[in-house]
Amino acid sequence: MMVIDGGDGMDAPPRPILAAGHGGRRAPGRSAPGHAPAQLDRIPAMKKIGFLSFGHWAPSPRSGTRSAADALLQSIELAEAAEQLGADGAYVRVHHFARQLASPFPLLAAMGARTKRIELGTAVIDMRYENPLAMAENAGAADLISGGRLQLGLSRGSPEQVVDGWRHFGHAPAEGESDAEMGRRHATAFLEALRGEGFAQPHPRPMFPNPPGLLRLEPHSEGLRERIWWGSGSNATAVWAARQGMNLQSSTLKDDETGEPFHIQQARQIHAYRAAWREAGHARAPRVSVSRSIFPLLDDRDRAYFGRGGKEQDQIGFLDENTRAIFGRGYAAEPAALVEQLRGDTAIAEADTLLLTIPNQLGVDYCAHVIEGILTQVAPALGWR
Repeated sequence: MMVIDGGDGMDAPPRPILAAGHGGRRAPGRSAPGHAPAQLDRIPAMKKIGFLSFGHWAPSPRSGTRSAADALLQSIELAEAAEQLGADGAYVRVHHFARQLASPFPLLAAMGARTKRIELGTAVIDMRYENPLAMAENAGAADLISGGRLQLGLSRGSPEQVVDGWRHFGHAPAEGESDAEMGRRHATAFLEALRGEGFAQPHPRPMFPNPPGLLRLEPHSEGLRERIWWGSGSNATAVWAARQGMNLQSSTLKDDETGEPFHIQQARQIHAYRAAWREAGHARAPRVSVSRSIFPLLDDRDRAYFGRGGKEQDQIGFLDENTRAIFGRGYAAEPAALVEQLRGDTAIAEADTLLLTIPNQLGVDYCAHVIEGILTQVAPALGWR
C-alpha cells in the first residue's frame, strides 16, 4: 500500500486505528456520505495500470525476499514480467533506515536496461532527504538509460523509522521552516534543475572546453520535467502540486477532510487538483494516479492469502496529535464481484493511472499472477482495457 503522512507523502498506516467506516463528520455544503461529488471532470475509462512495490525483505524462511539483494533483483524481474503481461508501469516506494527499497536510481536504471516499453517510477521519494542537484543528475542518467520512461513521484515524506532521519543525510530546515516546507523547497529546486537551463559560472581555466554561457547540470534528459508527480495527502497539497506543474499521485490514505467515504474524498481531491491546474494555465494535460490493493480470487492460493476478508471498509486514525486520516478499503473477491465493487470507486473513475500495490514478499511469480488476473479478468470488464 502507498500511504501518506499528515501533509503529503505516501506511506504508513494511520495509527492508532480508532474505528472502521468513514466517520460521521461532514463539511458544510458537501454531499452526504455515500454520494459521489457532483460535476467531477470525467475522463475516458481506459487506464494505464502498473504495480507499486515497497520492496520489503526479511531474513525469514517465510519470506520470498530474504535480503536486500533479493528485493532489488526481484524488482527488476517483476518489471520484466509485468511488461510481458502488458502492464504499463513498474513503480517502487523509497524508504530510508528500513528493510525496504531505499536508493531508487540504480534500480530504475537497471529496470530501464532490462525493459523496452513499461513506465518506470517512484511513489514516492521523500524530498526531505534529497540533494536536489545530485538528484537531478541521477534522474537524468536513469531516464536516458530507459529511453525517457521515468515517472518520478516525489513528496514531503511519511512517518519515519528514525527521528528526523533527514538530518543524518546532512539536511536541516532553515530558520522558521518546517521539515515539510524543506521538502517542498528541495522539490522546487529539483524542478528548476530539470529545466536544463544554465546557472553555474564556468571556470576561466576549465579542465575541458565548455560550451558558451552559464553551465547546466549534465546529463540532461529532455522532457523529464513533465514526468514529475507529487504524492498529496490533502486537498491543499494537491492544489500546490497543480500550481507547480506536477502530475498528481494520490494514495490509499489522505487527511479526513469531510467525513465522507475515502473514495469520494479522493475524487474531490482530484477535482480540486484539476481545477487548480486549469487556473494555472499549463499548456499540457496533467496525469493523475491512484493506488489500490486489489486481489482477484482466482485459485486456492488467492483465497488463502486474501480471501478471509477484514479490509472491506475504510478505517479512521490519527497520524499525529492533530491529523485525522482516512485509510481506504482494499478489494479481494471473485472477478465478477470485484468488477461490481470497483465500479463504485469514484476516485478510480477519475484517475487515468492505477497503481496496484503488490505483496512482493510472496515472490515474482505470485505477484505476476495477481497483475495478470487484474489485466485479464477485471480490467476489460470495466473498460480499462
